[in-house]
Amino acid sequence: MNPDLLKEIILEQKELQSVPSDLFERDILKKIEPLKRTNDAVIITGIRRCGKSTAMQQLRKQFKHADYCFSFDDERLEPFQLTDFQILHEMFVELFGVQNLFFFDEIQNIQGWERFIRRLHNQGEKIYITGSNATLFSRELGTRLTGRSVQVEMYPYSFREYVQHYQPEILKAKVYSTQQKGIAQRLFSQYLDLGGIPEYIRFGEKSYLQSLYQGILYRDIISRHHLTSEDAIKKLVLYLASHVGKEFSYSETARVIGLASASTVSDYCSYLQECYLCFFVNRYSHSLNKQLLYHKKCYFIDHALARLVGFRPTEDRGRLFENVVFLELKRRGEEIYFHKEKKECDFVVRREGRIDQSFQVCTFFSSPETKQREIDGLVEAMQTYSLNQGVILTEHHEESIQVPEGIINIMPIWKWLL
Repeated sequence: MNPDLLKEIILEQKELQSVPSDLFERDILKKIEPLKRTNDAVIITGIRRCGKSTAMQQLRKQFKHADYCFSFDDERLEPFQLTDFQILHEMFVELFGVQNLFFFDEIQNIQGWERFIRRLHNQGEKIYITGSNATLFSRELGTRLTGRSVQVEMYPYSFREYVQHYQPEILKAKVYSTQQKGIAQRLFSQYLDLGGIPEYIRFGEKSYLQSLYQGILYRDIISRHHLTSEDAIKKLVLYLASHVGKEFSYSETARVIGLASASTVSDYCSYLQECYLCFFVNRYSHSLNKQLLYHKKCYFIDHALARLVGFRPTEDRGRLFENVVFLELKRRGEEIYFHKEKKECDFVVRREGRIDQSFQVCTFFSSPETKQREIDGLVEAMQTYSLNQGVILTEHHEESIQVPEGIINIMPIWKWLL
């Protein structure tokens, strides 16, 4: 690659490397803090435009000498090859002097990147990396950087981060006043409408979400996996976004969207998951083979994005609630399944080899029958996994119910999220 062009890009990017004034405080920085004292390369992965680059700039501000920062998300870097990393390093030294901190954004765009990172690591340098492809990173880290890196997943804004930005005093309350409850409920309604993608929250332009989706679809899926037709993958995303939280099978989905085989749907779903657009949840069984054969459920990285991409004749707030709860459980690092036997429970969480939490999610109890159905599904999960507690998350309702199996805590979703 032309060294003069590379130098021009370095200097141009440096001018643009600023942190917005209306910055949200990100919880991920607290996770990264103890990693600053290790020799490991820190890998921050997540969907495009979830705030990884901004978080990296926030991180850089914590160091005195942190000028070695470079983004590979630039079309002028198309000719950049593995050997050009050495030129890039030399340019850094020429422009900023000798430093031992490196910050690379979207580095997975360069084939063989992990070999250069391993060399830097072996030389004792500290490296921070962002990227938007989970599978690609896992494969390359496994082959070249085993034992030399720590991967941290980043998601769009959580409701807690949203409240921290707009009404931080609510997070300090031990007991919520009537006014604070009303404010929290209003903020949650806003969050349910806007989702957690930073730029969409700032400007509210639906065209931005549409552009984000198109970029993921074409750059991270169609182009990367050399798909010859875009129609099938678009139909699959439309189908999944329109059926968030509902069971589906690969074979039935293949028939509905007109694909030749269930294995093609399975492959496409793996592409959607590796770029963080969708996540797939198994029905729990002690048998892994049964888990693989059972129907699955799909949730999106952002509920506002799912609503934009999918089709719904009604608002279906219950499914959006489910998506919000699923993502929060993911942020907390939980291993998530759903339960289904005679009854159904939306989420069960597995820790240390056993199910130890269960959740039902609904907007409100429209009738005594609805309330009993939610309780019955949760009770069956509590019985099946020997749990003495269960949680039902609703929009407003709050109470505790004693059942023979233990306690069912019904609480507003916003309170649980905080």
